Amino acid sequence: MTKEEIEQLQGLTVIEFGASWCGYCKAAQAIISKALLHYPNVKHFKIEDGKGQRLGRQYAVKLWPTLVFIKDGVEISRLVRPTDEQVISDALNQMNNETPH
Repeated sequence: MTKEEIEQLQGLTVIEFGASWCGYCKAAQAIISKALLHYPNVKHFKIEDGKGQRLGRQYAVKLWPTLVFIKDGVEISRLVRPTDEQVISDALNQMNNETPH
């Protein structure tokens, strides 16, 4: 997936940057999945990030997991290393109600 493709997405999307071997990413999976259950209209893409991965650099990802909340191709907010389902739900609610700039 490219940044250009992401910018063409319509509707609500969460891009999850991480790595399969990342302990923080593994620990966050349950709360991410649980929060997204309440938002079946939100597309969720997992992007395997790491050295030499251009998309993560284009989104200035420094720590994993990073969740980027996108509405109609525009970043609305992001969370870095979320540890609580409620903060993810709050970001999803905000994205649902936000008008892209």
